Amino acid sequence: MTRIQAAFERLRGQGRKALVPYITAGFPERGLTVGIMHALVAGGADIIELGVPFSDPMADGPTIQRSNERALALGVGLGDVLGEVRAFRQTDAATPIVLMGYANPIERMGAERFADAAREAGVDGVIVVDYPPEESSAFAQVVSARGIDPIFLLAPTSTEQRIAEVLALASGYVYYVSLKGITGGTLDVDDVRRRVGMIKARTSLPVGVGFGIRDGVTARAVGEVADAVIIGTRMIQILDDGEPAGAAQRARDFTAGIRAALDAESSPSSTEVRA
Repeated sequence: MTRIQAAFERLRGQGRKALVPYITAGFPERGLTVGIMHALVAGGADIIELGVPFSDPMADGPTIQRSNERALALGVGLGDVLGEVRAFRQTDAATPIVLMGYANPIERMGAERFADAAREAGVDGVIVVDYPPEESSAFAQVVSARGIDPIFLLAPTSTEQRIAEVLALASGYVYYVSLKGITGGTLDVDDVRRRVGMIKARTSLPVGVGFGIRDGVTARAVGEVADAVIIGTRMIQILDDGEPAGAAQRARDFTAGIRAALDAESSPSSTEVRA
């Protein structure tokens, strides 16, 4: 059983939902990422999505784009990100780490070399935003052969064929993008419920929902219908909202608040929440 599978099995047995924060490696400063990762776990994160800085993160809004730019300006690349995972694994052998990024850095390294390095570092899953499923069979096989889950995105605009193609390749969990376009905007929980229900009817994989979740209210609303709640933009804002030296504590405090909201029994009555 992989770390991702074990995390979801544990949470399912507890009747709880996975909390999956996203951070960009190397942001807000070099040397802080491992401490922030540990702080996220201390705050209640179950899985961490670690962003690989890229110059054109087309699926991301301005907040995450700026975090990528700042990390790149500090010289943070794919090799550095894998080094951060190795350092994290020295004291945490249990928390799943999913790399999230774009194809170019992987293509430059080579898929098999990347997969070997990711396995050695302790990576559990990988999301490559611009690898469409119809062109990803070989890559999925390469990483799967090394025990790394290929995780794919589905969106409100995904066709029946695209859903089938994704579910044929995906493992670990499926990432449902709750909004059309880039991160941010208004979250329609009723629409998320319909779409997630349709996906879950076709797969036994957990379904995580991201984009537009920024506080306990939105997290709890999404947690009612999804197996995992993924928070990116708001987490990056929290890291940037103060001195870099305090970023880890801010991340821990924010994560703990979201964890408490997810574990609460009450839920909002509104089906549309401003994200």
